Amino acid sequence: MENPSLQGTHTFHIPVMGTGFTIDTALRVAKYGISSVISLVDDTLIEQMRKLHCEQEGEPYEEITSRDEDARARRITAYLNLLDRLVMRRVEVLQTSLFEAGSEITRYYEMLPETPLKRTYRDMLASDDPKGKARLQDQLRRLATPGSIDVNIMSRGDSDAYRDGKKLPQEFSDAMAALRGYANSSLCSSIVFSAGMNPRLYSYAAQFDDFFPDPNGVLKKKIILKVGDYRSAMIQGKFFAKRGLWVSEYRIESGLNCGGHAYATKGLLLGPILEEFKQKKDQLIRQLHAIYMKALAASGRTPIELPHAVRITAQGGIGTAEEDEFLLGYYNVDATGWATPFLLVPEVANVDQQHLEKLLAATEKDVFLSDHSPFGMPFWNLRNSASEEARRRRIERGKPGSACHKTHVRFNTEFTEIPICTASRNYQRRKLRHLAEEGLTPDQLHLVREHVLAKSCICHDLGGGATIRYGIDPDATPAVCPGPSIADFSKIATLEEMVSHIYARAPLPMSPDRPHMFIREIALYVDYLRDEIEWCSSGLLSRPANYFDEFKENLLSGIEYYRGLAQQLDEQQRQRFLDELRALHEPIESILLVTVE
Repeated sequence: MENPSLQGTHTFHIPVMGTGFTIDTALRVAKYGISSVISLVDDTLIEQMRKLHCEQEGEPYEEITSRDEDARARRITAYLNLLDRLVMRRVEVLQTSLFEAGSEITRYYEMLPETPLKRTYRDMLASDDPKGKARLQDQLRRLATPGSIDVNIMSRGDSDAYRDGKKLPQEFSDAMAALRGYANSSLCSSIVFSAGMNPRLYSYAAQFDDFFPDPNGVLKKKIILKVGDYRSAMIQGKFFAKRGLWVSEYRIESGLNCGGHAYATKGLLLGPILEEFKQKKDQLIRQLHAIYMKALAASGRTPIELPHAVRITAQGGIGTAEEDEFLLGYYNVDATGWATPFLLVPEVANVDQQHLEKLLAATEKDVFLSDHSPFGMPFWNLRNSASEEARRRRIERGKPGSACHKTHVRFNTEFTEIPICTASRNYQRRKLRHLAEEGLTPDQLHLVREHVLAKSCICHDLGGGATIRYGIDPDATPAVCPGPSIADFSKIATLEEMVSHIYARAPLPMSPDRPHMFIREIALYVDYLRDEIEWCSSGLLSRPANYFDEFKENLLSGIEYYRGLAQQLDEQQRQRFLDELRALHEPIESILLVTVE
């Protein structure tokens, strides 16, 4: 068995981005030890990508049509098994390549951070002993292991399935079928549950042996929870533990300073949230392990005396190596997630050339927190994406709404017995006619109409970058969902360049006016709070009596926490950080709060 102290891993991962941006990222980065995450929302896109890569790799392909039995789960299993085979094939090629400039194995080791394994690599390069050098090279080949091919399920995206107008059993719902597809795959990796708690989905995981420890106590498939705070981690962790399931990682994401869907807290900021995890991680593990042991014993499985490892990771708005190092060092997180910057790395993300140029030129005004997601959550959007332009054209032509191609966000039953999507032409046409009967004031009518028309078909359009890139659908109108940090980057980068940026070897050019990630998050929350107050003032949104007071207090408390934290920053960075905190304190104090029963 290899010395585990020599195992070298990257200290960052590439989170899920849309449905298409990272759909096959693993094929390009896993061989270099970099982990990435695939969305399981769009099984139609997944089947298209399986066909494409089978043809490119000379693999046999037999179509799984949408009418086939358990098609969604089977499509996902087949695609993930394909990726597993192809990645292992690439790793084998890498392991047999020569240690020479530009070779695959040289790229692998040159990109690693400064780990014990990296030092072994440097010792090999410096060795003058041919036999010793050969021994080290053999060892390094064995230790060049792939990154994890992880998957993501939006727990809230659990649309029930229908066939010929009849609702199918719940195990055929979108999320449960996706879970089954992953569980039946050959992957040894992790599933990320995001977008909140889904009891029926979480309970369903207990039906699959791969989520339980094998006779050696090893978990073939691990569970990752994307959470917004410690309380959520404890509640959801207990739910899994009571079913004999262990959460191996808590992936903490900024509530607003992220890409894609934003899960705003009531003003709870990333720094204080990470501080609580830092202080209470051991307590979290102890409490959950006690529950986990009892559940395993009750189910007839062998209890695990020592807790499985638990990782705490952080993501959302990280833009510099200094910020990355601070999260790893001060908060002791095990890894960080970098998403938005990789949209500018063609080797990694599927972004068509037109939108690559738009992202490169994007300013903070070009990226906005929109009302466009049919999931009913704030959604970061590129203002001039083809999807947005198409949505506006349809409105101008008097034909708002999208054709509902894939039905993954069918939740509304206002006008129909079978749920439909609020971004669909069917819903928007009916809703706009109905507004006249709701007794709204002219101002309210305008706001609600804009709210209805804002909804956009993201379950289809977020795959457009991939379908254009591969010629599957050259006429696609891609949606793009970068976080605000896209405005900080001004260069199309190679994989090596972005990795070198993350590890402080060769920083990419950055905007000199870029705020610290913690500062930007506060500013985003101030804007979000103002929008919430405006909606409540219009009479179209209701919040509990103490909601805004709590929100404001959390922001002010967070600023006070950061004032103390500033002592951990270097002197030059500290003064600017404190000045920016002072500038944000006043608008929070002066915000006029409203009370809505």
